[in-house]
Amino acid sequence: MGVVMYPETVEDVPVITDVPQPDDAHDAERVRLAQADSGEQEWRAWGPYLSERAWGTVREDYSEHGTAWDYFPHDHARSRAYRWNEDGMAGVCDDRQTFCFALALWNGADPILKERMFGLGGDGGNHGEDAKDYWWYEDSTPTHSWMRWRYHYPQAAFPYDELVSVNGLRGRDDTEYELVDTGIFDDDRYWAVTVDYAKASPTDMCLLVTVANRGDTDATLHVLPTLWFRNTWSWGLPGSDRIPTLVADGTRLVGEHRVLGQITLTGEGTPTPLVCDNDTNTERLWGLPGRTPYPKDGINDHVVDGADTVNPAGEGTKGALHYVLDVPAGGTARIRLRLTRTAPPPGGSRPPAADLGAGFDAVYWARRAEADAFFRRVVPAAATPDEALVARQAIAGLMWGKQFYHFDVQRWLDGDPGSAPPPAGRRHGRNSAWWHMNSFDVISMPDPWEYPWYAAWDLAFHCVTLARVDPGFAKDQLLLLLREWYLHPNGQIPAYEWAFGDVNPPVHAWAALKVFEIDGRRDHDFLARVMHKLLLNFTWWVNRKDTGGNNVFEGGFLGLDNVGPFDRSAALPVAGVLEQSDGTGWMAMYALNMLDMALVLAQHDATYTDIATKFFEHFTYIAAAAYSQGLWDDGDAFFYDVLRLPDGSQVPLKVRSVVGLLPLAATTRLTSTTLYRLPELGARLRWFLANRPGYADVLGARRLGPDGRQQRLLSMVGPEQVIRLLTRMLDPDEFLSDYGLRTLSRAHLDKPFSVTLGGQEFSVGYEPAESTSGLFGGNSNWRGPIWMPTNFLLISALRDYAAFFGDDLLVEYPTRSGTKRTLDEIADDLSERLIALFTRDGWGRRPIYGACQLFQTHPDWRDLIAFPEYFHGDNGAGLGAWHQTGWTALVADLIITLRAEKGAKGRH
Repeated sequence: MGVVMYPETVEDVPVITDVPQPDDAHDAERVRLAQADSGEQEWRAWGPYLSERAWGTVREDYSEHGTAWDYFPHDHARSRAYRWNEDGMAGVCDDRQTFCFALALWNGADPILKERMFGLGGDGGNHGEDAKDYWWYEDSTPTHSWMRWRYHYPQAAFPYDELVSVNGLRGRDDTEYELVDTGIFDDDRYWAVTVDYAKASPTDMCLLVTVANRGDTDATLHVLPTLWFRNTWSWGLPGSDRIPTLVADGTRLVGEHRVLGQITLTGEGTPTPLVCDNDTNTERLWGLPGRTPYPKDGINDHVVDGADTVNPAGEGTKGALHYVLDVPAGGTARIRLRLTRTAPPPGGSRPPAADLGAGFDAVYWARRAEADAFFRRVVPAAATPDEALVARQAIAGLMWGKQFYHFDVQRWLDGDPGSAPPPAGRRHGRNSAWWHMNSFDVISMPDPWEYPWYAAWDLAFHCVTLARVDPGFAKDQLLLLLREWYLHPNGQIPAYEWAFGDVNPPVHAWAALKVFEIDGRRDHDFLARVMHKLLLNFTWWVNRKDTGGNNVFEGGFLGLDNVGPFDRSAALPVAGVLEQSDGTGWMAMYALNMLDMALVLAQHDATYTDIATKFFEHFTYIAAAAYSQGLWDDGDAFFYDVLRLPDGSQVPLKVRSVVGLLPLAATTRLTSTTLYRLPELGARLRWFLANRPGYADVLGARRLGPDGRQQRLLSMVGPEQVIRLLTRMLDPDEFLSDYGLRTLSRAHLDKPFSVTLGGQEFSVGYEPAESTSGLFGGNSNWRGPIWMPTNFLLISALRDYAAFFGDDLLVEYPTRSGTKRTLDEIADDLSERLIALFTRDGWGRRPIYGACQLFQTHPDWRDLIAFPEYFHGDNGAGLGAWHQTGWTALVADLIITLRAEKGAKGRH
């Protein structure tokens, strides 16, 4: 259909040297960021904010018992209009999700168009929800001026039924049955589909869709770039009932929306425009008449079955440009598209022709060159090419993980006037206490498929890496969850969509400090705004999660899911209170983070001195209580959770897990310079040491710093306990693996922990891979695998201790090796181990891909990097959510930090 055929892949096309390159190419993306931050130009207005799964989410669940996966399954997604957001492949939208654009494909054999990623729901996967497609985020600048997305689409019929049935027969002791296991990629019979985006302006995107036939026979692929409007007219709300229009205008689509204005999708060649309505096919789903004879799945039914389900008048609210590409074996075809806002409201005039020629080329190659230049300044030159590739794709995953998130909880509880009222149980069920929440924002998500909703502690980790490329966005994200339409009136930060009232670890303050430091320690207004709101949250913790008022904390599962012998978020198996080492450690760290914030701000505003003194005291109470209340076991040299029974007796839960290591993160230093500048704080410290000698262990360590001045260590883990605890942490038979720190000691492989409570036996054993426990659902195991965020925190803690002890403290590493190293050297080596999860080893293999030969050796697959949720505790294979780039993208920060240090040392 008039599309040029190419023998090579887009990756092999050389840069066209005669295309004008901007003189300031190395600064162009940073100029755009500055313009976006100042409001001069809204470069972030359009981006990859379209989820890859809206079906099976809480927002779309109006069932009686909260069964989200069953209420809105994948089979409904092509036919049923969503209420709260949209989904699609390689998709973009505006930051209000007024319009959406995505790619649809059909190989001529599938029963449906490939419009969205397929996967198994929470009850369908033998280890929880699980995506069953292969796609990657290869690139993205922070303003999305340049992006690249990749997908491998089988040429044979997609094995939907086989994936469902085989996984349904497998249990928790079995591995997941993946798409590659079906043999569908044998003989390279698949399409490698790449989509490149290059912005000519904030609302003008040049797109290059490349489809490469990797098979050994000629094949045909249907490509359908699709544009549609999010359905807001079906809600029945006043002012939201006006229906936008999308019309076929020759071989392009032109949309008109009262808020957006006019938007045009133009494609090269002679595609066939197909138009239907983004409305539910009620007849297919429920046997009821619908609003339109051309519903949401009209294009699907027309292309796949030849049905008369597209509007012959070429009018509707959803449209596609239909290309049929006959591509020879080993050949490649490319389609140029341009997506442009061609007029502000009210639109109306016929849009001008789009430039798909020389102007397109100039934008495409300039943005690509600018992206390369931008990342050369982000990733240190000391990084290897493979490390630079990993870091860039990790950042790309974070960029593509930004999603438009709309959720008015009160409206969700009440239901829409145009829909049946929700069941009565909704008033007392999930999230009913969060009626104040009204989200309408672009938010950094853990993952656009398994986790197409934000999680509070995930987001805090995201922001650390985000700050490396876009500190403005990182700061906005941290502030967002503290705004009054998110933060509960009682001060709680919402945890995640499935249960806003669950408790995530309080890492917001830690992340804010990290972002502040990465951004040059200059934005004191940001730090003050964060601190003011976190004062409310800290108070919530103290009032709600310290039941006994003894400065040791509960908290529930605290994001660590099944790390304990029983579900810490549910009712205890016996009467009592579970006092948690991680909860107490988190709160000690929180107090020190708030102290550090106050110390920074007090240099500019003396009123923060009182706050600094308050958090100094609160830290001492918490840290000392961990010992006096029995969380520290001196014989085992480890922190444990303790079950405190009504009669006052205690049952220590002696599980050696990351729960007992996290107190290491509660540490900071006070320098003599700080105490000189803030004499009230110095006086209070001296008073404590003189009048409260019991606190000396957490306040007493002091030594000369590198500048020759006195410094004092504030730490929940004192100098003696640090060495003993590190002996366990750095033991290969316990926590230390070749690829980082396990979440559970390997000692529990042969000696699982077991306890009998209320006549029931509960146990925890070392499980390095997928969990066999049903606690807290599936797809998440904290009983042995390596997790990036906790590793990152512990590495950061080692560097904090190193800043105090310098090179004088040497620790045996690994334990029993006979080799002693400084804490900085140990932190460096742990970073190297985590980076090695992703980079090729001496045999050219990436540990994350385990035994899968296709991913390890095939030149078309091996350099496409996935960022799994967690990793096998012994061999480093990727596990859990396959696209959980969110906090796993911390590997980019490790690479940047480590290689910047190596480069600096090399220069000296």
